[in-house]
Amino acid sequence: MRIVLLGAPGSGKGTQAQRLAERSGIPQISTGDLLRAAVARGSELGLKAKAAMDSGLLVDDSLVLGMIRERLAEPDARAGFILDGFPRNLVQAAALDGLLAELKQPLDVVVQFEVDPAELVRRISGRRTCADCGRVFNVLTSPPPTGAAAVCPKTGAPHRLMQRPDDNEATVAERLRVYAEKTQPLIAFYRSRGLLRVIDAQGELDAVTQRLARALAAPPGVRPPRSATKRVSGRKPARARGRRRPAARAPKPRSTRKKAPGRARKKRARKPAARRPTRR
Repeated sequence: MRIVLLGAPGSGKGTQAQRLAERSGIPQISTGDLLRAAVARGSELGLKAKAAMDSGLLVDDSLVLGMIRERLAEPDARAGFILDGFPRNLVQAAALDGLLAELKQPLDVVVQFEVDPAELVRRISGRRTCADCGRVFNVLTSPPPTGAAAVCPKTGAPHRLMQRPDDNEATVAERLRVYAEKTQPLIAFYRSRGLLRVIDAQGELDAVTQRLARALAAPPGVRPPRSATKRVSGRKPARARGRRRPAARAPKPRSTRKKAPGRARKKRARKPAARRPTRR
């Protein structure tokens, strides 16, 4: 299955992507991980990306797409993949469509993670990343495991947890503003293609995992169950289509009682004024 996960920073899509990858056996592909790996290997794309980052520039979309192309060519991606954090805007979405069409690997589903902004701020401030393997934890919602499971698969030592410089409340508001401006239009883009599913990504971690599984299992064009969608704060839920309106009340019959004669208002004819006799 070929999947894209969309959601604001802190929506939990990275954590759910890791769970989904472990359960389904298809790789989680994060563009951030691809960039770091390419730079560490010193590949041609990695050197170009490093030059851009060292100059304070954004990595060109063509470089990112080149890394995705290389990653999709690996054997473990033949059965499908989970794109986490890409695309981020409409230009990247169109370029990704072109690449996947060329590879004859079109997307099957796109899942949007809905989370209240106040909850996003709380989650981001608690997020921690292993400096060695890149695995993401959250001290509030998904803390690092203990015992033997706490060992980093890359180093064999305990996870070296770090907080990203931009994972603090001072920068969250600006990151959410950029997300709304650049990434939110992707929702309409993928909805028009019949690929979009929307889930409520708040609550217990296992409950969100179940909602994601139901959304992925839903056939195209079918909305997830009502419990899997998030009500937008401050807005009333839209009335379901096809809902019957209450029958209109029949008009009350007019009363047949005649009004009393004294109550009826009748217009009386005005008598002409008497004419005065004329003197001769």
